[in-house]
Amino acid sequence: MPFTIAIIGRPNVGKSTLFNRLVGQKLALVDDEPGVTRDRREGAARLGDLEFTIIDTAGLDEGAKGSLTARMQEQTETAIALADALMFVVDARAGLTPNDRAFADFARRANKPVILVANKSEGKQGDAGAMESYALGLGDPIQISAEHGEGLSDLYDALRGLMPEPAEELEEFDDDDVIDPDEDISKRPIRVAIVGRPNAGKSTLINHLLGEERLLTSAEAGTTRDSISVEITWQGRDFRVFDTAGLRRRSRIEEKLEKLSVADALRAVRFAEVVVLMMDAQNKFEEQDLRIADLIEREGRALVIAVNKWDLMGRQTSLLSALRTDADHLLPQVKGMPIVAVSGLMGEGIDRLMTAIQEAYAVWNRRVPTASLNRWFEQAVDNNPPPAVSGRRLKLNYITQAKARPPSFILFCSRADAVPQSYLRYLVNSLREFFELPGTPVRISLREKANPFAHKRKRPS
Repeated sequence: MPFTIAIIGRPNVGKSTLFNRLVGQKLALVDDEPGVTRDRREGAARLGDLEFTIIDTAGLDEGAKGSLTARMQEQTETAIALADALMFVVDARAGLTPNDRAFADFARRANKPVILVANKSEGKQGDAGAMESYALGLGDPIQISAEHGEGLSDLYDALRGLMPEPAEELEEFDDDDVIDPDEDISKRPIRVAIVGRPNAGKSTLINHLLGEERLLTSAEAGTTRDSISVEITWQGRDFRVFDTAGLRRRSRIEEKLEKLSVADALRAVRFAEVVVLMMDAQNKFEEQDLRIADLIEREGRALVIAVNKWDLMGRQTSLLSALRTDADHLLPQVKGMPIVAVSGLMGEGIDRLMTAIQEAYAVWNRRVPTASLNRWFEQAVDNNPPPAVSGRRLKLNYITQAKARPPSFILFCSRADAVPQSYLRYLVNSLREFFELPGTPVRISLREKANPFAHKRKRPS
């Protein structure tokens, strides 16, 4: 197990900025508004030659039992229990507050090594606050600026003294360490992003998959802000699942923090392989749902639709067939995508959803043999020849698959710029049906076949 450190402290002292600095990328959202971080986030950190796991936590704050603030603190307490050591962060510019003193006692009671970090210590203004922090009784403060990367050498020295010595490297060569470039994709975790409008039940579903309250949930829309990734094993298959912030219409997004949350969610979609679009069974296929589905298709990701809160619909079987009809009518660009009725709260339909994700992933990775592809192509063109454009016939030569993930094909033809989009849609739909590629985006790009006689001049008559 890697050495694990939890970053703790009151809200808005720069914990997420320090987390981003140590992991080397902007994973956690950062804003001047206190309380941006709600769920705990883990990352692989590196400082010099030290490698460890770092946990970003919600700011320690007091709240009534059962409130969102109290449950945020429970997430922080869980992170402390998992950690081998703590980084207690204070704001050197603001100086000590009563909350800093109260939570310093909380950190001491954890009975774990504590590194006191006086953040925002750049310039002379931070010196006074750093000196004040001696009163916490947590040892010498390490003065840093997480935003500007100052003081990290002192932080390295403090960490070096806490972490165990690295194991000596074996000189023997281990065949198990060889990375096979042709490794079977079934051995890699499937990256899955759960997206949808606010309050669709995304976090509740993931908590049920994990079997614990790993992610904060609330009846209030917009509880999730960061895109949090969790590792899940389901019936022997590994998944890396990303919970994301709810996506509202752009015109309704006003606050800077929500814009950051949406950007984080969109980044999760781009890095995912399968995207589960969650809809509320009582308000399904609204305009924003269709916009999100179109975005997923344009990004080239496999799509699975999960209609959540199905337990509120009275188990009407006729509604399931209506879902299929509505989906194919409203989303023809991903016709045949898997649709699963689930209840994240009750745990209904979870097996069907996980099976649909694996099937969508397999289709997304599918390659079609070239011989079979061109037999289909000849038949498709014979059944429906391309239209003549400006009185000239379009010649379609042959087609080949360029790549999978998603299935992408190159069609060699004459006058590529003249092929109508309607005819390309016909080919895509025929290809999807013939080779059983339901739901996944299918790409056909056009390329003009080189004319071997183009360089020769016409002979004078």
